[in-house]
Amino acid sequence: MMKNLLKSVVLTTSLTMGITAATTGLVGIQSVEAATTVKISKTAYQTTDNLNLRKGAGTNYSRILTIPKGKTIYATERKGTWYKVSYTYKSNNKSVTKTGWVSGSYIKKKSTSSASTKASSTTTIKKTTFQTTVNLRMRTGPSTNYKQVYVIPKGKTVTSKEKKGTWYKVSYTYKSNGKSVTKTGWVSGKYIKEYYKYTSTSSAYYWTNKPTKLYSTPDRKKQALASVGTNNGYRSTQQVVNSLGETWYRVTYNGKNAYVYSKDVNKYSTKKIDQTKLTATEDTYVYASYGRGSKKLTKVTEGDTFTSTYMVGKWYKVSLKGDTGYVFKSEFKATEMEVLKEEEIASKTHIVDVNLNLRKSPNEDATILGTIPAYKIVFPTHKVSNGWYKLTYGGKTGYVSGDYIQEVKTGNPLTTKKSYQFIDLRTKSPVKASQINNYIEKYVELTGKKSVLTDKGQVFIDAGNKYGVNPLFLAAHAIHESAYGTSAISLGKYNLFGFAAYDAAPYVSAYRFKNVDANIEYIARELKATYLNSSNWKHNGYHLGFTTKTMKNARINEASEGMNFYYASDQNWGKAIAAHMQKMLPYDHSYYSKAEPNTTVYTSPSIPSGSDKFPEEILAVAKQSLTLKEKKGSSTTVKTIKKGTEFFIAEKTNDFWVKIVLEDEVYWTNDIKLHQYKEYLSVINLGRSKTEALNVREKATTANNTPINKIKMNQYVHIVLNKDNKPTMDSSKTWYKVELPDGTKGWVSAQYIALELK
Repeated sequence: MMKNLLKSVVLTTSLTMGITAATTGLVGIQSVEAATTVKISKTAYQTTDNLNLRKGAGTNYSRILTIPKGKTIYATERKGTWYKVSYTYKSNNKSVTKTGWVSGSYIKKKSTSSASTKASSTTTIKKTTFQTTVNLRMRTGPSTNYKQVYVIPKGKTVTSKEKKGTWYKVSYTYKSNGKSVTKTGWVSGKYIKEYYKYTSTSSAYYWTNKPTKLYSTPDRKKQALASVGTNNGYRSTQQVVNSLGETWYRVTYNGKNAYVYSKDVNKYSTKKIDQTKLTATEDTYVYASYGRGSKKLTKVTEGDTFTSTYMVGKWYKVSLKGDTGYVFKSEFKATEMEVLKEEEIASKTHIVDVNLNLRKSPNEDATILGTIPAYKIVFPTHKVSNGWYKLTYGGKTGYVSGDYIQEVKTGNPLTTKKSYQFIDLRTKSPVKASQINNYIEKYVELTGKKSVLTDKGQVFIDAGNKYGVNPLFLAAHAIHESAYGTSAISLGKYNLFGFAAYDAAPYVSAYRFKNVDANIEYIARELKATYLNSSNWKHNGYHLGFTTKTMKNARINEASEGMNFYYASDQNWGKAIAAHMQKMLPYDHSYYSKAEPNTTVYTSPSIPSGSDKFPEEILAVAKQSLTLKEKKGSSTTVKTIKKGTEFFIAEKTNDFWVKIVLEDEVYWTNDIKLHQYKEYLSVINLGRSKTEALNVREKATTANNTPINKIKMNQYVHIVLNKDNKPTMDSSKTWYKVELPDGTKGWVSAQYIALELK
């Protein structure tokens, strides 16, 4: 199923759809449309070569005339890289003006005055990280007059240490053929913003190491919220690296979020300890929290004693007449030291959150045996009673604090990367159509199920070779996503890859294709244009790869790679597809180590025509205001319905327009986002048959009750509503009353009906 990057939604093993990036996410697949014409201020340009003036924005349009090199022209419109211009010249002592289109590759903007050409001075700035807000041209100099070096994709980060006017000299690093490539040039400051990287962390505790200021943002741009003294403790679950590379921690101060600079604090862990007797060595206080800036609960006299079983950094947690308080370690003597217990645990996969010291014994003061790099996978063998773990790394056995490791789920094989999981998916495969067909046929024979993939091996090979996508991978991908071509979406919509099938409403949201061949070719091109295109935001490697996730299913980006990164929520998705490939044709490392990738880049295919048409009188209720249009594709709102309004839903198209009927009038809307449709509407009585031929009976029973009709697999069903506008069921709640297209009413077994958009 599809996953959605926009709203931080965990998505399934399908292509992500077009969702504007916000968070997370899910951003998404959008159809590639022809460039639109944009009006621009009248601007003077100079031709850099003899240049053809054409009747339209493209070389396929006929030539009007050839403008000589060095002539002045005036542009008023732009369409992609083409400009609509006027050119005036003398003919028979008369001025003649011609208007048409020219390629922007052979013109340069003319300076309007000496003042405008005067270069601003170059300024050195502190190294700053920015994020691009559009696909941004990098140039050889600080203006649009300079040659383009590279196009940096939207959402990528760049660094700068120099600016000139509103332009910044930046460095951008990206991966190409497995190697890091760095480009340096100038970009307009209008299309970049300072980049702050916010990261959720495990709960950690920090103490001020000097008088320190707290700020409302992770920088010093605003006046400090407060000034605090030394040895004040704060709990943090978020780390921020600001645009200047400074690390800050989010903490809570007087009930509000605040930020403290990392160099102003020291990090300490929390730990359970065996019961320890504490004796005050001087007059002091019990504090309400772990810091001298917190409220003083009671005065302590030298010689007073407490007991503790827990520490937060250098503070002991104690009990005081039923209340909880904290005392500072240096003001007390621990007369009974903790006795640690160590027990063997089942081996489970963990990941290291930070560069972590491996120590000789389970405490912060023990000898360091080595350092485990951040995001390495480890396998603890023992757990210590103070929360530390025993493990082996780099041939050395020692202990690490449990505050900095967490259990994870990962598709990383950890052993070898010589498998289909790590091949370049742009290479050809020596697989034969018969090998693909036989693999699918064995499943069909074993299960007795009908498959739309029967004898489609050659289609995968042809589509893969046409667009430069490994045909064996393409077949394995379809087999995995469609259960060998037997899934409801593949049978009902010829959609083998779960394209646009959101978790929330997979069948309704999925694209409908005219046939299997069209779907396979569509996906081959779409994959080459997005996941296998280094300029696309969905690209994170040319291989299947894997993801690593927390036990709460949050992806750990630094330990995830390949198509699996954005394509699938299942961390083993890449491994599963590689397994299908292996079964059809065993992996040959000698072949793939020499295979050359197809580097041709394609644009995404346009959205295929197709729609889901629903039975009449399918009742829906608006969950929020919806704007209605008179026609599909219109931008003009003709009516707005409020939350709670009832209407009939009639059709959903592949481009996610929904046709509705309100008060006998037909309207269209594209407000409803199916990946989270429950925020927009609820549908009361739309069913879908889940079986090959669903019997419709006159009564709600199979006893002495001959079927009066049949409903096909995946056919949408109109469930009759009762007087309370709820689906009509029999007394046993196991049958639905339905109405067929011809008006006939009958009963069907509820176990074979899926309620859609409920």
